[in-house]
Amino acid sequence: MSYRYNGGGRRRNYRDDHDDRFHEPFETPEERLKKNIIKFGDVDTEVEAPRLSKHLREIESPSIVTIADGIRIGFTEQPYKIPHYVALLRSISQDADGSTENSLGKQVLDDIWKGFQAFLDKLAWREVRLSIHFFAHLASAGLISIHSMLSLLQSFTAVLEEFGVSHNRAKNAALCAAEGLLIAGPSLKAHSPAEVTALVSAIETHVEASSANNFLVCPIVHLYERSGAVEGADEVLDIALALAKSLEKMEFSEASKAIVQPYEKDDGITFTPFFDLPSVLVPPEVIELDHLTNGEASTSPQKNDDWAEYKLHLFDSGVTAESTTILGYTTNALISDIIDIFEVNRKECARILLELPRWCPPGTFKPRANSPDTVVDGPCWQLESTLMENILSKLFTLPKPNHKAVYYVALITELCKLSPSTTGPSVGKSIRRLYGLLGDGLDVEIAQRFVTWFATHMSNFGFQWVWKEWIPDLQLVSHHPKRNFIRRSIEIEIRLAYYDRIIKTLPEPYLGSEAETVPDQAPAPEYEYDEPSKPHHDTAQSLLGLLKGRTKADEVITHIETLKNDLAESEINANVDTLIRSMAIQSLLHIGSRSFSHFLNAIERYLPVLRHLAPTSDAKLDILLAAADFWRRQRQMVLIVFDKLMQYQIVDPSDVIAWAFSKGSNASTSPCRIDAFRWGLIESALDKANGRVAIARRKVVALRKEEDESRARATASGNMEVDADVAAETEEAPVVDSPALTNAVKAQTTLIKEQKAVLSNTLGKFIDKLKDTSSILSEKAWQNRANWEDAEWETWETWAFYRNFCRLYAPYLRTYAETLGSVSISKIAGSSDEASLLLKKIWNASTGQEA
Repeated sequence: MSYRYNGGGRRRNYRDDHDDRFHEPFETPEERLKKNIIKFGDVDTEVEAPRLSKHLREIESPSIVTIADGIRIGFTEQPYKIPHYVALLRSISQDADGSTENSLGKQVLDDIWKGFQAFLDKLAWREVRLSIHFFAHLASAGLISIHSMLSLLQSFTAVLEEFGVSHNRAKNAALCAAEGLLIAGPSLKAHSPAEVTALVSAIETHVEASSANNFLVCPIVHLYERSGAVEGADEVLDIALALAKSLEKMEFSEASKAIVQPYEKDDGITFTPFFDLPSVLVPPEVIELDHLTNGEASTSPQKNDDWAEYKLHLFDSGVTAESTTILGYTTNALISDIIDIFEVNRKECARILLELPRWCPPGTFKPRANSPDTVVDGPCWQLESTLMENILSKLFTLPKPNHKAVYYVALITELCKLSPSTTGPSVGKSIRRLYGLLGDGLDVEIAQRFVTWFATHMSNFGFQWVWKEWIPDLQLVSHHPKRNFIRRSIEIEIRLAYYDRIIKTLPEPYLGSEAETVPDQAPAPEYEYDEPSKPHHDTAQSLLGLLKGRTKADEVITHIETLKNDLAESEINANVDTLIRSMAIQSLLHIGSRSFSHFLNAIERYLPVLRHLAPTSDAKLDILLAAADFWRRQRQMVLIVFDKLMQYQIVDPSDVIAWAFSKGSNASTSPCRIDAFRWGLIESALDKANGRVAIARRKVVALRKEEDESRARATASGNMEVDADVAAETEEAPVVDSPALTNAVKAQTTLIKEQKAVLSNTLGKFIDKLKDTSSILSEKAWQNRANWEDAEWETWETWAFYRNFCRLYAPYLRTYAETLGSVSISKIAGSSDEASLLLKKIWNASTGQEA
């Protein structure tokens, strides 16, 4: 568009732009029809269903693909509408003469089946499972044959019998079979009781065989317990199996009452099943073969979802949906699917969750106080408490949640904004329940996510909390999990706001030094050589002046060597090298402490100086120690500085691991215990080492692919120019990699060695710290935890972080299991004490070995 800058032309162009901006895009009839199908039921299904059905019947030459696509999108992205889409399909499945052979519904169902096969080929498990729900409702509605529905479910239980089937694949297949059985159970049981019993038995056999390692991801940690069965949490597959078994014994008599079936209304139409689901074979998983380097796989991060999934119970029985009943199970499964599907739009997700009662049987949830609905028979669960229990269970999934933690935190915030009077109390009850589990075995990783959510939620609502409730807990020992939670939450709140503001929200008992909850000063750097009265003040100031003046790096290095010689003559008993490193690092961090950009600029400008200061492992530990001392009042900055030092390769991940397991110099902040802060450093170092290998691997793959393509093009062009007989007689020249590829492979090999070293060091350090701790591992010791001192709680916390290390980095540990086992696990190979047995048990569970 050309723009004119004179008179009317200018105004005319403005009008045209304005009209274009507000002109609605043109919709084709097919697009409008699809949108109407997807939005079906948003207002009132009973009113909309006959109107939409009539419209579909009256369309001349209807687009089957459009209708099927709309219904398919509807039931895979809005699973709460599945029964209503079945009712809609049923209403268009009979021609005017009563025939179903070539009806509109039959044609649409044919296309929907093709879409299901596409989902299955891609192993899009959620879409496959929701399609199974759809087909199960169709079977109950009499549209598809029962024997073909049974055959479909059997194809998923067949997956459970595959040799070496992964837990993730087996879990998804078992849920498809179990949930299809729950929905269509009455019809399936009436058709063939024996086949239904066989389906349940197949799931049970798999669950019994695969539950040995569930204890490693159980949210409640009892170190003496090896089965993973604890009070307050249930494994998802165990819940589905128990429910299927109980319903099967009762002939599925409760199923019809608990599942919405709008197609069961008396419409005067009698159906004989007119559609047979074709036989299917669940395709195998795609396994990427890693390139081999020096005989070992160059690990690419595998999916870390090969673990059992637990659901926490935060409320008493009768308050939230109970998964032991079919109504509770289907309600919780529906909430879980909505949370996952609407991850892209948290506001829409919150709105739909609060409207959930309209899609559930009457009486599922307690009516609103101002609701005109009459009281009906039903469990009348609390909606908001049920939502909170499901959201937090997904946030606390181990080893990692399905989505970023911030999504779940933001979703809870949106629920509070939409319905503060009802969601607020549920949030408060959830916080109190989780807080009560601290000290009763709540996993340390879950405790960290809990404290982050708590502090973030407080920041969204004015930092208002009833801190007085927890004043009695200030009398607990310093390292009790509840004391750790209080300290950590206040630390994060201060980071999210201001020191003075957070202090004003806390009762007086929290502010005393004996409470150990609030620092006596606001977070800030601690430059050791700032005061003139401090030793070596003048020496440090001379170095600081050069750095502030942006003196060239080589001149700074020369000055450092001069200072080192001068101090060597005056400081006879001091470690001069350590002292100089402390001055240089603290001075560099001091000029970079104003902002993050100042810090990065200082680091990048004086990289040669940093490399000069770090020639050995001991020197690198000195640098880390100096950085930790400088930021000891603002610990998140320690994580940032360490990460940047690793990024610029001033220190190695192994150096950070060594520092995290060391005592350090400040006993008040680093008493040789693996707490959340030190675990954060360990996790950062491990991620850095693993990430470098992944990047190097991708680079090698890309270069090798590029060279293969280049050789193929060269061969093709050469064959066109050379006579075929001559080309056949010519010997192929040996393939020689380019210098770029050779260097990339060497770099990858080096990084793999570093990765092994970091994993081995971490594993070895944990074993050294835990191998003599059998005294706290018995059930009797756990029952006596009210009398534990700091030493026992520190040991328990270290055990919990060892569990977290093994399950979180299991894909890498499996790759190097033989190497790491021979180096680290061999230390306790012949030991039979409780600590050694548990160390090996956790290791075997994480690496997929037999106990």
